[in-house]
Amino acid sequence: MLEWIRFILSAVLVLAGLLFVISSVVGVWRFQYVLNRMHAAALGDTLGMLLIVLGVAVRSGFQMTTLKLLLLAVIWWLSSPVASHLIGRLEITTDPALEKNMTINTESDPHEEVSA
Repeated sequence: MLEWIRFILSAVLVLAGLLFVISSVVGVWRFQYVLNRMHAAALGDTLGMLLIVLGVAVRSGFQMTTLKLLLLAVIWWLSSPVASHLIGRLEITTDPALEKNMTINTESDPHEEVSA
């Protein structure tokens, strides 16, 4: 009976993770601008990957492999947002036509628009 509960819980976690990853892929495919696509990819892969890793960890039980998977999730959660932020900053500083597509606010005053 306990094995079935672990199986169902792991299946729900993996399927929820796959749902987030698939919605991230659809967002990357459908969004028009680079920053919107990057936002969809960054959110989908962090949460989707965490849910998939948790599902696999529940299924395998507490082992050294589970600890490695959770360490992988922590490293992913620390590195993915930083990389996305750096790519976004690069896009803002290098794209001259970005002001036509969206409003860019300054860091000192978030409500003040950047003059071109």
